[in-house]
Amino acid sequence: MRADQLVAKGIGFVPQSNNVFPSLTIEENLQMGAFQSPAKFSERFDFVTDLFPTLGTRRKQRAGSLSGGERQMVAMGRALMMNPSVLLLDEPSAGLSPALQDEVFVRVREINKIGVTVIMVEQNARRCLQIVDRGYVLDQGKNAYEGTGKSLSTDPKVIELYLGTLAKK
Repeated sequence: MRADQLVAKGIGFVPQSNNVFPSLTIEENLQMGAFQSPAKFSERFDFVTDLFPTLGTRRKQRAGSLSGGERQMVAMGRALMMNPSVLLLDEPSAGLSPALQDEVFVRVREINKIGVTVIMVEQNARRCLQIVDRGYVLDQGKNAYEGTGKSLSTDPKVIELYLGTLAKK
């Protein structure tokens, strides 16, 4: 399925890397996300900058000059500009400092609370399980465990095989 068809079906996607247009400003990156509904740009821009205030205050800054966490905010913001019903996130915390990882997970939870279904692939399983309603633990591409975030984070087998001893604390 082509990208424009996925967008038309309400699916937004944020890739792990190379997820902004570095030569464009923050605002121009967000405009790219609203290409199918340019008339709704102002409304969606207000929504995105309420969620990520830094994007509004620095809207004229080139995305290529941003930190990894700020680029992640731009990428998520761009995907949200098209008002998706489903948001696919590929490793949203990859390469970020622990503080920025926490910020990303807080924002992901906020996005979900407003009614957007979030499907996330994430190696930081411990932190991810703290915010998810439902989780799936894959092993060699197959579904090994599934359940609520809480049940998976306290499952002895999941702890032993995937979360390590820090999860027991």
